[in-house]
This record gives sequence, structure tokens and C-alpha cells, in this order.
Amino acid sequence: MLNQKEIAQTSSQTYVDEGLRQYMMRVYNYMAGGLCVTALASFVVMSNPSLLSLFFKVTPQGATMSALGWLVLFAPLLMVFAFGWVIAKGSVRQVQGTFWAFAAVMGISLTPTLLAYTGASVTRIFLVTAAMFGAMSIYGYTTKRDLTSMGSFLIMGVWGIIIAMLVNLFLHNQGLSLALSCLSVLAFTGLTAYDTQVIRRIYAEYDSSDSMTRKAVAGALSLYMDFINVFIALLNLFGDRR
Repeated sequence: MLNQKEIAQTSSQTYVDEGLRQYMMRVYNYMAGGLCVTALASFVVMSNPSLLSLFFKVTPQGATMSALGWLVLFAPLLMVFAFGWVIAKGSVRQVQGTFWAFAAVMGISLTPTLLAYTGASVTRIFLVTAAMFGAMSIYGYTTKRDLTSMGSFLIMGVWGIIIAMLVNLFLHNQGLSLALSCLSVLAFTGLTAYDTQVIRRIYAEYDSSDSMTRKAVAGALSLYMDFINVFIALLNLFGDRR
């Protein structure tokens, strides 16, 4: 027979487990919603020639990005930095609005990439990415191993990849692009497990609704970025170009 103290502890643990499950579901729901907004924004731009012309200029040498196109290309990176300030200082509505706006802008910025590949290969790579993401996120959620050291190493690697990618925008070196794509797959796949573990660890059962929402949106953004970067890297490696 369980004594009163053991019953209370068991009841408390059950409450925490249910709260954690609901919290993680909110994180994944926000992330899935962000991916849907991204897909919708990209589809709207690709299917509307007048909108598409705002971001691209057609020349005899081919299609080039307009000034607005370059702005949208770099906007997600700038918004990621701004998101930290919004999380700390903004209202919950502002946090949620910034997340949805970021997802929409990301969809527009991905348009030239998606246009370069067949619809079938985009779908195939998306499903492969989803399977990889799911496996690594489950690992990060269930593992007892502390992934902090691995995460710190991968984050430093990601900064190196970002800098190299920015440089390669002007160099157009195909070999470097493929190498960076391989590194991106490895880095962001590992970060998926690390970010999932961090998201789980920062859960606190006594958080207010406001605090819980901020954590859920911030966690969703981290996982969203992991997913998008793995998807783009795999598309660059294995996608079928038009």
C-alpha cells in the first residue's frame, strides 16, 4: 500500500507529465503552423506572376533578384535577431505575430529555391526531412544523455556555415555549396535533438500562461529553423532541378 506522501508524489508527477506533454504539443503545433504559413506564402507568390515579378527581374541572361527580393532574402536572418527582443519585451500577441510574420517572410524568401526544383522532388525531400526531424526530436526528448556540449559545438559550427554561405552568395562556387549543404544536414539534424532537449528542460509546471506561451513559441522557432535548414540542404543535395 502507498502511504499518503507517496500518493501525493505520484499524483504530482502525473500532473507534471501531463503538463509537459501539453506544453510540447503546443511547441510542435506552433512549429507545424509555421511550416503551413511558409508553404502558403511561397505558393501564393509562385502562383501569382504579378507578385513574383516584385521579387525577380527577367533579363536576357536569366532571372535575377530585384532589390525587394534581396531584402526578403535577408529579412528572416534579421527577424531572428529581433525575435529575442520581442520575446523579452513584447506582449504575447506580439510574440505570436512576429512568429507568423517570420514564417510568411521565410516562405517568400524560399520561393526562388523552390522554383528551381520539380514539385515531386520538393515533396519527396520534405517527407524525408520530416522523418529525420521526427526521429531526432524523439531522441532529444527521450535520451538521458546531456547534449549540452554537442549543442554548443554545433551552434559554433552553424555560425561558420552561415558566414560561408553569405560569402558564397557572391562566389557562386558549386563545390563549396554542396560541402556546406552536407555540413548543414549534419549540424541542424544534431541541433534538432539538442533543441528538443532544451525545450523540455525549460518547462516549469508553475509557469504562468504568458510565460508558457513565450517558451512554446521560442521553442517552435528553434525547431522550425532546424527543419527548414535541413530541408533546404537536402534539396540542394538531392533535389531534381527543373
